[in-house]
Amino acid sequence: MFESERRQRARASVEAHVRGFFTGHAITVSDYDLGPGRRELVPDLRILTVSPGPRADSWAYVTAGCWSTVETDGHGIEFVLTAPVRDECFADLLAMTTYYHAGHTLDLEHSLPIGEPWLPGSGCDHLLISLPYLHGPDLENCPLADGHARILWALPVTAAELAYRREHGHEALEQLFDEQSMVPTDPRRPSVA
Repeated sequence: MFESERRQRARASVEAHVRGFFTGHAITVSDYDLGPGRRELVPDLRILTVSPGPRADSWAYVTAGCWSTVETDGHGIEFVLTAPVRDECFADLLAMTTYYHAGHTLDLEHSLPIGEPWLPGSGCDHLLISLPYLHGPDLENCPLADGHARILWALPVTAAELAYRREHGHEALEQLFDEQSMVPTDPRRPSVA
């Protein structure tokens, strides 16, 4: 019972942190059931859907409840995904990322294939786990009563971009993003590599 209460406290703290950060945005919260055989790995998962507003002109989808899947000494990860429109497919993508994280322990600069483009017509079929540059450290750093959650960005990228990163390093890829003024929410953006 104690572990369940701890998870729920952490999830509530993440939700409060996201609401505080996105003051002035409309936010909806959905319980997300990963289904039989999966829900045990990520119990109590919620996805917060944040509308455009004063802090950002794009939609944001944020996990709450991922922290407890792979936390160490009270420190764990949640994810944020930014998108050009509201669509349930982004909540599904974050839920898939959370499930993958439960089995593979994602962290900063890790990546994962998503099996298809993140949006129809996009060349981005992988996610790169990055700092949440669109929102900054005020969203990233989420204190909890029993530790800390770090909210990292699940950034859609191309296979060519990941190949470039493997050859030149993560910082070199991020520099290309900056140099080419990459718009991360544009599903038809060209690959920078």
